[in-house]
Amino acid sequence: MKKLLLAAAILGSTATYAQDSVKKSSDLTISGYAELYYGFDFNRPVNNTRPGFVYSHNRHNEVNLNLGFIKANYDNGNIRANLALMAGTYANANLAAEQGVLKNVFEANAGLKLSKTANLWLDAGVFASHIGFESAISKECWVLTRNISSDNTPYYETGAKLTYTTNNGKLTLTGLYLNGWQRINRVDGNSKPAGGLQVYYKPTDKITLNYSNYLGTEGADSVRVRRLYHNFYGIFQLTQKLGLTAGFDYGTQQKAKDSNEHSHILSPVVIARYQLADKWAVAGRFEYYKDKNGAIIATGTTNGFQTKGYSLNVDYAPFSNALIRLEGKVYDSKDDIFARHNTLTNHSPLVTTSFAISF
Repeated sequence: MKKLLLAAAILGSTATYAQDSVKKSSDLTISGYAELYYGFDFNRPVNNTRPGFVYSHNRHNEVNLNLGFIKANYDNGNIRANLALMAGTYANANLAAEQGVLKNVFEANAGLKLSKTANLWLDAGVFASHIGFESAISKECWVLTRNISSDNTPYYETGAKLTYTTNNGKLTLTGLYLNGWQRINRVDGNSKPAGGLQVYYKPTDKITLNYSNYLGTEGADSVRVRRLYHNFYGIFQLTQKLGLTAGFDYGTQQKAKDSNEHSHILSPVVIARYQLADKWAVAGRFEYYKDKNGAIIATGTTNGFQTKGYSLNVDYAPFSNALIRLEGKVYDSKDDIFARHNTLTNHSPLVTTSFAISF
């Protein structure tokens, strides 16, 4: 769950967005992104949908749009704003709890610079999550599909945040006041806001370090339980061609309102990426996610959700704003939690390919 974001119908599959944008004025930038994908789950789910803890690239045996959006960004140095509208299977799965047209909001926020001398901003609205190193924009990630913790932590958040960046750009500190855990509208009956902190440090071009946390409550006031979540990660460019990302998430949640007993969630993940040539790269990932009491991923089984994941992908970038990818992935769970025909199994193999463009 590591680890906010959204846009209107388009084409494409797997890419970083907005750097190949079309500028309409010196302050206004229009950009877009689109990612098409095809995934084959060898367990062959009857409803053509991947397991419930998968929110990105979650359709089986069909060509589909994972995420497509159009974005407008305005920044004159003192005020800034972003509006992005989206479509795709990511939006359908990840924003299922939101109402009406809110399901199509990828980003909608505005900000004001509070100081003439310091880089201090106050932003409010719907914005990208402060948790995790992977986003919904697959082209910006080292691997095609998301890791389990990224899929089960917020992709987007709603509220207000105060951000300070040092003049040398190496340290960014953020404090957040939020409507909840990946919510645009707060849960009915819940009167408690949530919050979080982020410390982002980039001492050199080759090292990035991050700590983020979240504190909030889940459920209506009559039954609400407190959730505390921590996210750590580091990104290291070991050589010109070899990079390593390592992350660790740890969360706790009360088992019942006012209880001193807690459920525990932990998830380490490691990704290595190697640039074979200018247009070719490979990446491998190992991950583990443990949620024995089903605080975030419920299974109803004896050992709960205790799952390892292994993946390997190949990337080909024919142009700077396009990316073609192929990934093989396997989930291996302690319990039989994956549907296969009329039985359950602890094994889930998957192959996914995608094509993404940004403009």
